[in-house]
Amino acid sequence: RQRLEELKAAQMKARFGEVTEISKADYVTEVTNAGEGVWVVLHVYKDGIPLCKLVNNYLQNLARKFPQTKFLRSVSSVCIPNYPDKNLPTIFVYFEGDLKKQWIGPFALGGMNLKQDELEWMLAQAGAIPSDIEKPERPEIHDVMTSAIRQSRIDNIDDSDDD
Repeated sequence: RQRLEELKAAQMKARFGEVTEISKADYVTEVTNAGEGVWVVLHVYKDGIPLCKLVNNYLQNLARKFPQTKFLRSVSSVCIPNYPDKNLPTIFVYFEGDLKKQWIGPFALGGMNLKQDELEWMLAQAGAIPSDIEKPERPEIHDVMTSAIRQSRIDNIDDSDDD
């Protein structure tokens, strides 16, 4: 009987399982009044931005994997008037109506190299999902621009010593 009660409790928690599209009018109901103990992941996106499409696909998979978390999405122009495209995609994480974490723009998410495991790990670190994924390894990115600037500074310092 105890096992049956545990299954019932898990089933009550696992009541979402998909990404729901919301408008500005739905925000208070779906996010602020989501309920006690409910984590909400809101993706603000725009069609035509490849990274937004990638994040939408990952969130669809994660919503099925973690049905106890409420996954929402909303087109930027619908939910936040004049929201700049350079800030897309944006992910907000709420718990019981309070903002707990946010990732704004492509650089915060790692750009088009973002993997689903990385997004899952990020959401788990914020507390939104109970994942046991270890921090995914990312290859170190060699910033050519920064190293060129550093090298030119070194060259300039060396040149100034000759004078």
